[in-house]
Amino acid sequence: MNPRISVVIPAFNAQATITEAVRAIVAQPVPRDVFECLVVDDGSRDRTAEAAELAGAVVVRLEKNRGRAAARNAGTERARGEWIAFTDADCVPSRRWLPCLLAAAETSNRQTLALAGKTIGLESRTPAARFIDLIGALDAETYLRHETMPWAPTCNLACRREDLLAVGGFDPEFKDYETADLCLRLGQRFGGQILYLPTALVMHRHRSTWRELWKQQLGYGQGYAYFLLRYADRWPWSAGREAGAWMHLFTLATQAATARGEQGLVRRGLLLKHLAQRVGFASTFFSRRERRRFNGGEARA
Repeated sequence: MNPRISVVIPAFNAQATITEAVRAIVAQPVPRDVFECLVVDDGSRDRTAEAAELAGAVVVRLEKNRGRAAARNAGTERARGEWIAFTDADCVPSRRWLPCLLAAAETSNRQTLALAGKTIGLESRTPAARFIDLIGALDAETYLRHETMPWAPTCNLACRREDLLAVGGFDPEFKDYETADLCLRLGQRFGGQILYLPTALVMHRHRSTWRELWKQQLGYGQGYAYFLLRYADRWPWSAGREAGAWMHLFTLATQAATARGEQGLVRRGLLLKHLAQRVGFASTFFSRRERRRFNGGEARA
């Protein structure tokens, strides 16, 4: 008998956090034959795989690092559940996470494209981590309010396995923003909406230093550039619009220089966040090599 839902966690050099993530999943108050926990070891150089196995996960090993998208695809192919629940190696699902997802899955119809839970910070003690908490950077409810491109972060997202396979899964060409691309293709193929479940709670370890946050946001900017190159006909971007985005940074800089306390933390964080994203975006979007690579093409079928 196949499980109802499969949890898939991509992991790369995640020995320090994977044990807690897996233990939180295998301890869910759900019969063990109803779910399975798969960790995809994405070519780690540490003992991620061994730690995940000891904690109770089934480990899928990739010989070399292929990225989160490819790792999630490998987990989806190996999974046996009707639904795939994605989370990350730096996350700790709450005790009611799987029960909430399963209850929603049981009552869902084809109008429900996917399920998205709420994500909050875990042990956000540093200024950089606190900043992410204050702006709700991983709040799926905010992402799903977007008028033209609703999607939800993959640290707390569940999709039907057959749907994922039908659209070819995540696109490994994307370094980041692969989930936005996936949600768009799923919506085009099947219609429906992503159902937000605030009680399906996952706690996420945010980047703890400004340097780590800069690197993360740089990648987000690169991923957004890939996305706009892929969908150039739908969402055109120009040098003029890019110039306007850079001008907005001057406003953020002025606000960051004058604010104090918690408000100052938020404004300084926003300046770093938007600056890193602009650098990542511009270096990718206006690259001749990347333009030739995507060639303004359409999304995968």
